[in-house]
This record gives sequence, C-alpha cells and structure tokens, in this order.
Amino acid sequence: MNEKSLREHLVDVLSGHGAHIDWKATFAGVPPKMRGVRPSGLPYSLWELLEHMRIAQWDILEFSRDAKHVSPEWPAGYWPATQAPPSTQAWEKSLKSFEKDLAAMRKLVSNSKTDLFAKIPHGTGQTILREAILVADHNSYHLGQALAVRRILGIWK
Repeated sequence: MNEKSLREHLVDVLSGHGAHIDWKATFAGVPPKMRGVRPSGLPYSLWELLEHMRIAQWDILEFSRDAKHVSPEWPAGYWPATQAPPSTQAWEKSLKSFEKDLAAMRKLVSNSKTDLFAKIPHGTGQTILREAILVADHNSYHLGQALAVRRILGIWK
C-alpha cells in the first residue's frame, strides 16, 4: 500500500464509511426530551456520549497539532457535567464542534506534508497515524453505544 492510499483509507474510516455507522445519522432527529435520558442499566445518555466523543476527539486533534495543548483532567474532564444538554443550542454547538474537529483531523491526515509515521515531538512515541486511528476507533466504539441507547429508548428506525 502506498502512502496516498493509506491517507485515503484513513480519511474514509474517519468519515464513518465501511463498518462504522455514520455519526450524523446516529445523532440526527433525537427528540430534545430524549437527549439526556439514561436507559435503565446504562450509565450514560446520548448527550453524555456526544460530549464525551467531542471532547476526546478535540483533545486528540489538539495534541496532534499543538505542543502547548493541555489535555483535560482524566476522567472527569472528558465527560460533561450534566446528564442532559442545558439547551438545544448546546446540543447543536456540540454537533457542529464535533463535525469541525473531525474535518480538521481528516485534513491533517490527507495533507501530504503531514508525516504520518514521525513521532509527535511533544508526545511519548505517538504518531499522527496512531492518533487518527485512535479517533476512528474511539468514535466507532461510542457511536455503537449511542445507537444502542437510541434502540433501547425506541427512537431508532
């Protein structure tokens, strides 16, 4: 596999193609009153999953491109403070931020000037390739959880 092909595969998996469910479809059409509901037996709501995904993805992206970035405190800093979004605007803002950061990660990976294999100078051995795979993996895992929440709540087709 050549480098161009690898970049294309990474962008594809970051875009939610292949085995992954589309993130937009997962969070589209969720009734506002259901966004903060934790199904019986589960410790998270759709809002908590969305915000966790957004925060983690943002952190990975910023770590990948900014030596001065400071990650949130683990684990509290990676989850929202509330079970439900404080407003419809907060929900929409989270979706838009997630989309913007995902596009930035795809752009970073697709840029031929980005060395996918070089160790990130301010890291402990991580590479952009590893961070892109981490974003795809983390998003895929939690999108599966979000879909399960929607099914349990009866709000999935």
